[in-house]
Amino acid sequence: MKVSVKVNGTQYERDVEPRMLLSYFLREELGLTGTHVGCDSSSCGCCVVALDGDRAVKSCTMFAVMADGHEITTVEGLEQGAVLHPLQQGFWDQHGLQCGYCTPGMLMTSYALLKHNPDPSDTEIREAISGNLCRCTGYQNIVKAIRQEADVINAPQEKSA
Repeated sequence: MKVSVKVNGTQYERDVEPRMLLSYFLREELGLTGTHVGCDSSSCGCCVVALDGDRAVKSCTMFAVMADGHEITTVEGLEQGAVLHPLQQGFWDQHGLQCGYCTPGMLMTSYALLKHNPDPSDTEIREAISGNLCRCTGYQNIVKAIRQEADVINAPQEKSA
C-alpha cells in the first residue's frame, strides 16, 4: 500500500506492507532510529511518537498505513540545530536519563503532554508517563525534567525595549 506521511516536517511517500508497524517504518524505511523498539507489545513506551503534533502514540501498535495523511514527530524532530530542545535540556539538567533507552519515548510523551497541558501537576506528569517504563533512573528525576520544561513554558517573558 502507498503511504504518504509528513515526518519531522518532511513529506515521504513509500510503498509498504499493510501490516508494517509504524515503528519499523520510521526505523527501516526512513532511517529514524531514535524511535526505539523495546517490546513490540506496547508495554514499555520506548516507541512513542507525536501524531499530528500533540497526540502521543505507541508506534509499535500502529500500522504505517494508519499514519497515511498524518504528521508524525519523532525524537529527531525535536532537534534545534546545535541547541538541545528544552525538554532534552531538562533531562540533561535533572539527570532524567541513564542508559537512554526509554528517553525518546519519555521525551515524546512529555512533549505531547505539554502541548495539551503546559502547566501539569507532578501527579499529571506521572500519569502521562505511566505507560513508559524506565529501569534505570526511577521516575523522580524524569518528573523534575518535565517540570523544568513546564516552568520554562510558563515563565514570564521579558519584553525587549
